[in-house]
Amino acid sequence: MVSRSNLALSPSKLHLLDRDQVQPVGMSSPPSFPYLSPKSRRESPPSISTSSSLVSLSVSEKYHISPDPAFWGSTTEGPEPDDHLHLPDPKRDARRDLARDFFTKRGIQNVGCLAILVLLLIALFAVYPLLSYFVRPSPNTLGGYGLGGINGTGQVPDLPFGLIDPDTPAEALRRTGFDGREMELVFSDEFEVEGRSFYKGDDPYWEAEDIHYWQTSNLEWYDPRQITTTEGKLAITLSDTPSHGLNYTGGLLMSWNKFCFTGGYLSASISLPGHPDVAGLWPAFWSLGNLGRAGYGATLEGMWPYTYDSCDVGTLPNQTLDGKPEVALTSGKIYSDYELSYLPGQRLSRCTCDDPESFHPGPKDANGDYVGRGAPEIDVLEATVEQNLRLGQLSQSGQWAPFNAYYEWTNTSETYTLHDEDYEWPTHLNEYTGGEFQQASSGIATANQSCYSGANPTPSSGCYSEYGFEYVTGPDGYIGWVADGRRTWTVKAAGLGPDPRVEIDTRPIPTEPMYIILNLGISPKYAACQSFY
Repeated sequence: MVSRSNLALSPSKLHLLDRDQVQPVGMSSPPSFPYLSPKSRRESPPSISTSSSLVSLSVSEKYHISPDPAFWGSTTEGPEPDDHLHLPDPKRDARRDLARDFFTKRGIQNVGCLAILVLLLIALFAVYPLLSYFVRPSPNTLGGYGLGGINGTGQVPDLPFGLIDPDTPAEALRRTGFDGREMELVFSDEFEVEGRSFYKGDDPYWEAEDIHYWQTSNLEWYDPRQITTTEGKLAITLSDTPSHGLNYTGGLLMSWNKFCFTGGYLSASISLPGHPDVAGLWPAFWSLGNLGRAGYGATLEGMWPYTYDSCDVGTLPNQTLDGKPEVALTSGKIYSDYELSYLPGQRLSRCTCDDPESFHPGPKDANGDYVGRGAPEIDVLEATVEQNLRLGQLSQSGQWAPFNAYYEWTNTSETYTLHDEDYEWPTHLNEYTGGEFQQASSGIATANQSCYSGANPTPSSGCYSEYGFEYVTGPDGYIGWVADGRRTWTVKAAGLGPDPRVEIDTRPIPTEPMYIILNLGISPKYAACQSFY
């Protein structure tokens, strides 16, 4: 301890005194006196004496420590625990280096840990992505526009996914066919849900198209906005709203690739548009083979309206081979230079070869030959107006290829039947039987003149008539049409039998899966437009 009583100031020098010796502090060289150990400090505390002079000390001088550890007041004699760290022995260290063993317990642990880390990284970034790709189930849109059945506007459909609408009346569940066989309902849609949307992905069975139907030079653009449900009815609207450079906007609804049928009875209760005595509108209720999509020309090229399962000249472009048969070049219309057919040939014919360069989706018959495929057409109705009587009428027809010479199908009493001869305006055969792109077997029936929307302000106040057709597929089949709930006419497969003049075989009643189409448009190719005023 330093006592205040032993401290005095003088104008000459300051000294720190050991009990044995005195060393001046303010020298240029470091002090050489031994520092006091803790023990000696306890035993004999230092004292400070003064002389006649006083000097100021710098910090470095005041707290200066000798470079010699011997003067620090600690014992350095004898070995210390860490001597081996700073006292190397070359001989000893050489022996240890030569005797090194890599396969020690610690080494194995280190290498094993690294190996486990590498394997985990490989599993995380290589194995797991592959497993998740091959094992996880594919996302399902549930018939919707996006995952989970969500449509383009974020809506989820709230519709029954059963084929038979729960609102279907009980009397419609069964029916007796024209041939006496019992028929069971397999699909129905009553359109009772208000405000349904038929944009792509919005409905499990229907889709409204957003296209221009250019094949028939239509004057309207088909827009999904023109089709909805209201007051328990499906409403298709044709308006004079310009769209996509066209003057009108209409609607086309189809079940393509969603619901198909083969054989049976197809019908709907319909209120036709406009007035029965005003021509120009083109409403249609029809079916088409699912291999062709209505309005998409590339899918119909070489497909529509073929219903043919023979390998002969009928499958070839223009129904000719090296200019034969000659009648195929002379029995057409004057505007086609008398050529019978402009079709490019049946794309999926029985003549398809079984080689990698040929494509045919099948199936094959028992002999291993491909079955001829196509996209035939059967129309429930295309509405028209009889100009002399100003009477609303319907074309009920089937479209075929290849063609008979002069488009003359075999229309004898054994091949077709007219059923409503006692009706006020009975059904008769259509004078139009075809052109360079199609052959038609068509009957003209009379519609219910009261069941037109022009005479009814709202859908619920209107009159609805049943229109449909029943058909049995194959070479012994038939198609029978219905208008206003009555049978109108029937064509039998024999009417589409072989024609040796153009060297073609039978065209069977369509065996293709067919889908349903409803549309409302306008085209000068179908009927001249008239004003309501």
